[in-house]
This record gives sequence, C-alpha cells and structure tokens, in this order.
Amino acid sequence: MSESPASILLIDDHPLLRQGIKQLIDLEDDMVVAGEASNAADGIRLATELEPDLILMDLNMPEMDGIEALKKLREQNISSRIVMFTVSDQEDDVVAALRAGADGYLLKDMEPEDMISQLHQAAVGKMVISDRLTTLLAEALRSNKPQQASRPDFDSLTPREKDILRLIAEGLSNKMIGRKLDISDGTVKVHVKHLLKKLNLRSRVEVAVWAVEEGLHKG
Repeated sequence: MSESPASILLIDDHPLLRQGIKQLIDLEDDMVVAGEASNAADGIRLATELEPDLILMDLNMPEMDGIEALKKLREQNISSRIVMFTVSDQEDDVVAALRAGADGYLLKDMEPEDMISQLHQAAVGKMVISDRLTTLLAEALRSNKPQQASRPDFDSLTPREKDILRLIAEGLSNKMIGRKLDISDGTVKVHVKHLLKKLNLRSRVEVAVWAVEEGLHKG
C-alpha cells in the first residue's frame, strides 16, 4: 500500500544549490522534486500551479525576498508546507519567517543527511527547525513576552484546546491533528485561532515553544 511520494518545490536563486538538493531528493523513494524556480515570483506561480506538499524556499533572493514571498503564498491560501532554507541564523529573520507562517526554518550549512531527515519530517506535517536555532527562538520569545496580565494562561483553554495545544507542541499540522482527534481541518483551524487569542501568542510556533518550555507537551 505505497503512498505517492511527497512533491517538493525548490525556490532558490542558486542553480548549483538547487541541483545539489535535487540530487539528494532523487535518491529518496518517498520524495520527488515537482518543480524549481530561481526567483520568488516564478516560485509563487509554480506553487499555485503544482500545489506541492512542501516548498523549500531561500530567504535572501533578489527583487522579492523569502519573507515577502511567504506572506504572498499564505495570502493566496497555498496549503503547502513552507520551509525556509537559508544561511541566516539571525534572530530577527527566524522570528519574522515563523510569524509570517513558515512551517520550518533550516540552515544551509547542515549536513546533507540531516537535511533529508528534516525534509521527511516536514513532508509528513511536522514543524522543523535547525537544532541550534531552538534556544535562540526560545530566548527571543521570552524576551518579547509581556510581563503583566497578558502572560499565556493554560487554564483558560477548553479541554479540546488543551489537546490541540499538546499536538501542536509535538509539531503536528492541522491535518494530522484533525486525523488524530477525528475532527475536520477546519475545526482544528478554528480551535487554533481561539487558543492563540486566549494565550496572546501570534503563531503556532510560539505556542509550541511556550508549551515545551512550560512542560505542557508531556500530557
């Protein structure tokens, strides 16, 4: 009962890098490169046409950068998982990408086998972040966290929202959460919107980092 391989769209202005990643992915049975683009505008057009499972996109590109492209893709309700792939380990870039709706942030200096492993995780709906960025991200969120009454309050959540929060902390996508709880993607989306508002957090990545810091993901 073999499922079709996960389709991946590469958006990067370096042909050599795209070629290298494509060669690595070609060795995998469960992933396939469905398309390539050398700039953000072409990438957005291809993403709309191909509707790939996963988009791997550079952050720094001429004319339109990855953050702007990411926002445009999310505005168009592209349901593909979008992972930024970049040389930048700057806190501002990481936080901006995740707040704009990225499903992951990977650094280009990672080992090829680590990258393939992370792409496998991303393709099945998990959030992926290069190891050395997780501490930086936690620090960034902690320093931006308001000190007063708007601190996240776990007890303000309904039992269903608590279930969903724990699954977000495990890195699961809305689709996978819906499957696990036997509810629709749309219902999960509504619950996520409510719990973000109640916790005064701006993205599911902030929820995941906060939940892990507080030890809430353990059940």
